[in-house]
Amino acid sequence: VQLVESGGGSVQAGGSLRLSCAFDAYTPANVRMAWFRQAPGKEREGVASLASDGSSIYANSLKGRFSIVEDNAKNTMFLQMNNLKSDDTGVYYCAAAPGYITPWHVRNHYKLWGQGTQVTVS
Repeated sequence: VQLVESGGGSVQAGGSLRLSCAFDAYTPANVRMAWFRQAPGKEREGVASLASDGSSIYANSLKGRFSIVEDNAKNTMFLQMNNLKSDDTGVYYCAAAPGYITPWHVRNHYKLWGQGTQVTVS
């Protein structure tokens, strides 16, 4: 199983970006998918997560600005980011974990990671 992120780039504050995470068609059904991000000099933190039943959960500070969705037909997960702020700058990673893990935002629960995509907000 592989995860490949795309869609990062540079944007002005207040702008939007949509990140994509393509996953292998053979990804097991009971999997929790998530987006994490890592700002320079900071720990990697959970952004949002999608359970196999389609339910989503977000970091409290990002509710209302970020949206996580999955297109199973395209084997792709998306992170729509609106009203971006300079604090959103960092490398964004998609990750996968067994569906039973909890809590969702613990980095060590996720064993499969993409290579990351840079988001810069100025």
